[in-house]
Amino acid sequence: MADRERRMAVPAGAFRARTRVMDGADVSRAIRRMAHEILERNHGLESVVLIGLQTGGVGLARSIGVDLEAIEGASVPVGSLDVALHRDDIGLRPVLPQAVTDIPVDLDDRIVVLVDDVLFTGRTVRAALDALHTWGRPRAVQLAVMVDRGHRELPIRPDFVGKNLPTRRDEMVDVGAGRVGHPILQHRVPPLPKRHQDPSLSGLAIERREHRRLLLLYQPKILRAVRRLLQPDNQATPRRLALHS
Repeated sequence: MADRERRMAVPAGAFRARTRVMDGADVSRAIRRMAHEILERNHGLESVVLIGLQTGGVGLARSIGVDLEAIEGASVPVGSLDVALHRDDIGLRPVLPQAVTDIPVDLDDRIVVLVDDVLFTGRTVRAALDALHTWGRPRAVQLAVMVDRGHRELPIRPDFVGKNLPTRRDEMVDVGAGRVGHPILQHRVPPLPKRHQDPSLSGLAIERREHRRLLLLYQPKILRAVRRLLQPDNQATPRRLALHS
């Protein structure tokens, strides 16, 4: 989730990191690998431009640019692109305030590498393609993401991926600041109520224990309520079912 979307989202409770997927060193290696793949794919840096999507992809694009310069000995233009007004869900959710769009060169006949932190449904990338063509007609557009978490809703596939991370749709993948200047990826799920948390258990163990507790608590009450409904005398004197003690 981009920083701007996280700040503007309606608060729905705190989140806790269940699993750390990559630390700073892992992300540094992934960025360097993607830089090598970009060089190999395009046979060098001629005509290559990096465009980071606001806000999560901007820092990643700059990091890739630094590694490309260290490997090839030549700098690559790095810009930023805001897609807030090109999204297809305007009217379905609040429009986020516009961030900075900075395209440092003419994009005509350029190879543009769009960079984002997390690829999910693909709708942000679709909006980015729409916004990008208002700035020129690139020769080719490629996509680099740190995390591909699946659940695509549009036919969009990344060209360069730091990590493929299978997730559930209701989970979050968060990219935050790391100790070495690169992001640290954390897999996030909503927390359990404090009364059910046990510091000695892992997040997944707590979640499973809570599911078992709820099943044991409510299953007998539901079965008793169904039996009462099926009894003939309840047709004349219906009673309200109370599933909570």
